[in-house]
Amino acid sequence: MVNIGTLKTKVGKKAILCGSGELGKEVAIELARYGVEVVALDKYEDAPAMHVAGSSHVLSMLDGDALESVIRTEKPDFIIPEIEAIATDRLVKLEKDGFHVVPTARATQLTMNREGIRRLAAETLGLPTSPYRFASDVEEFCQAVAEVGIPCVVKPVMSSSGHGQSVIRKEEDIDKAWKISQEGGRAGGGKVIVEGFVDFDYEITLLTVRHAGGTTFLKPVGHHQVDGDYRESWQPQVMPEKAIAQAEEIAGKVTEALGGYGVFGVELFVKGDQVIFSEVSPRPHDTGMVTMISQDLSEFALHARAVLGLPVPEVKFYGPSVSKAIVIEGNTREYELGALDEVLSEPGVQIRIFGKPEIEGQRRVGVLLATDETVEKALAKVERAYAKLQVKVC
Repeated sequence: MVNIGTLKTKVGKKAILCGSGELGKEVAIELARYGVEVVALDKYEDAPAMHVAGSSHVLSMLDGDALESVIRTEKPDFIIPEIEAIATDRLVKLEKDGFHVVPTARATQLTMNREGIRRLAAETLGLPTSPYRFASDVEEFCQAVAEVGIPCVVKPVMSSSGHGQSVIRKEEDIDKAWKISQEGGRAGGGKVIVEGFVDFDYEITLLTVRHAGGTTFLKPVGHHQVDGDYRESWQPQVMPEKAIAQAEEIAGKVTEALGGYGVFGVELFVKGDQVIFSEVSPRPHDTGMVTMISQDLSEFALHARAVLGLPVPEVKFYGPSVSKAIVIEGNTREYELGALDEVLSEPGVQIRIFGKPEIEGQRRVGVLLATDETVEKALAKVERAYAKLQVKVC
């Protein structure tokens, strides 16, 4: 039996968010709907989830001592990681001491590092993946590239949203790719994964929900990326029934191996009827922001529900839907999104503004959402809305 008592009392529930970006903000909102106290952590002030949380702390979550100190002081019922750059060894220690890490400390540790999850998927579970090698220094890196072959993709083992990622298309790209990987990793320089190119028709995210009532697979989400960072996503991605069944089988196996309750973003390559495992995130996925308009329970609502130990008897899909990231380039603490009345003039269009406090280079600051009779019509609608948006960098 799940009980939630009065906020900020001994019978209340408290959750700590390790990372307070746009995904964490939506999780905080959904937890608040259940009367859960939310404490938001991030490395900078005024992170999006801090706007809606009950309290917050600013710290580097790679600083194990600082992270452990805050958690032991706050004594949360749930520790919910939202980013990759976390001292996962401390989460393992805290879990052993009785704290509840979502979905589990082991899942967080394995998936925050591409080496852990790739070895689990390919070597333990025997799932189909791209050819790969790991490298810790320049010599190993050059050898890995030679073994995997050109073209290939290079990623730091700890990064997200395309940070540190590049493609080697010719030998002259090798030195540059190594440099990019060492500058872009979330935990600084270090080990990388070199992946062989996979011949695929499209990529999907299969949002998989492990909850008290079992496992629920949402409709597949297709997406478009630029330099490894998502720009548009749509739901559903049209797929053969055989491919859907295979995708669900792969997602079921990997999420069962990771364990715990919550939303998992399982990334897959699809070629005809064949599906190849790519990565998995043990939390809501950026491409899954489309679920804020496509279904009655968004991925964030589902995550909150699962984390609290509640069942998910049904997810009602409304219809073909699209999300489009609003990306701004510049260096400023002041920017303005304008003409919102025109942006929202068509039926079936919504916007979420994240409230990020500054931009350094290129940053995602919001998302446009649209729904229509078909994915193609929804894509056209969201593009029209985006064209009306006026962005001013002050």
